[in-house]
Amino acid sequence: MSISRLGDLDVYIRSKNAGPFWVTIDIFCGSRETYHEIDASGVINATGIADLYGANSNLVRIFHVEDLNVLKISFPRPYPQGHARDRDQHSGQYFVRLLDLTLPGKQA
Repeated sequence: MSISRLGDLDVYIRSKNAGPFWVTIDIFCGSRETYHEIDASGVINATGIADLYGANSNLVRIFHVEDLNVLKISFPRPYPQGHARDRDQHSGQYFVRLLDLTLPGKQA
């Protein structure tokens, strides 16, 4: 079976609040090999994340925690936590959009 989606790799992805104005998404890679595969694919970048979440790419932050095989993404929430238009107050479902990211060269 060919792996084509980020969600098919050996990863655990979660999202959460990083204060009332920011969202953080953590991608826990199950191995160093998976970490490097995802990092080298280039799919986790500021422009792509901005497009996916409607954020300003200049404000998207991506942190590489290589010792833990973790990629961490932070970006401003579209609305502050608790705003009348806020649909996910705890930011718990933001990670779902990342599951379908296709890794280049891994298309089924």
